[in-house]
Amino acid sequence: MVKAIELENVDLSLGRGASRVHILKGISLAVAHGEAVGLVGPSGSGKSTLLMAMAGLEQADSGKIVVDGQNLSGMSEDALARFRGRRIGIVFQSFHLIPTMTAVENVAVPLELAGARDAFERARAELDAVGLGGRMQHYPAELSGGEQQRVALARALVADPAILVADEPTGNLDETTGGQIVDLLFDLKRDRGATLVLVTHDPALAARCDRTIRLRSGMIESDRARVATAV
Repeated sequence: MVKAIELENVDLSLGRGASRVHILKGISLAVAHGEAVGLVGPSGSGKSTLLMAMAGLEQADSGKIVVDGQNLSGMSEDALARFRGRRIGIVFQSFHLIPTMTAVENVAVPLELAGARDAFERARAELDAVGLGGRMQHYPAELSGGEQQRVALARALVADPAILVADEPTGNLDETTGGQIVDLLFDLKRDRGATLVLVTHDPALAARCDRTIRLRSGMIESDRARVATAV
């Protein structure tokens, strides 16, 4: 298996002093290139923290995290930010759009930060790809929740990342809109050959992944491949 993500005996705690909490406990797993993995489990089980560790947004206390061939341990915040900008796309439950920027400006931000001269051209193409070609000059407040998540998805994909991580991408959307976003997410992932890791409470969304990893109390409780069904 060619590994896109590999974790070896990862421990991670959050907080300081007496409020410090041990979140991830001895996590070891590997994700293959092009694989779709769903992280599930009860609230507080460590799903989102594990996802953020994979994205380099949380630093492990011990163990090793290798993403797209890069060992994240010991990297500076600046180096991690540059690596994320090139190789990792991130979609959040609450969209995290910049309210004073239009849709196309929001999508162009990662490319502008990377110094790309064609940032807006690529941002417009990405918005077209998610079905928002007619909404490029609208601000987040002028867009529905589903449209905002499409903008967020376009922003995550505009740098053509090898790895896409999504934290409850349908959590703030109604069932119909959430279904549309999921279809779009998996279509784009397939078309680009990206690796996808997502956190979800939705069993139907988890079932669309190649594997489902269940966490409990910061440890992996189960790791199951999807069972192929006969046509």
